[in-house]
Amino acid sequence: MKQILSSLALAALISVGSQAVAADCYADYKAKQDNPLRLHYGVMQVSGCDKGSARKEIEKRLRSNGWTLLNVMSVFESDGLDQRKANAGKYYLRY
Repeated sequence: MKQILSSLALAALISVGSQAVAADCYADYKAKQDNPLRLHYGVMQVSGCDKGSARKEIEKRLRSNGWTLLNVMSVFESDGLDQRKANAGKYYLRY
């Protein structure tokens, strides 16, 4: 019985730990609007640290604001935020 409880406790800790890591994911991307053509580079917090799921999430958020996603550059953790802040300008964590 102790072994089962220990296993369940360990599984719960692993689950909580993986959720904390997922909350710390960001992506940088390029987007555009047409008529007139406007381009921007931005940084957005995303719910998962894989490029495929981040792409879907970013496309949806940008589309609702009139933008078309061109490319997801990378997905990274919070330690990569500072180096991207200046380049993203007003699109740093905007959406």
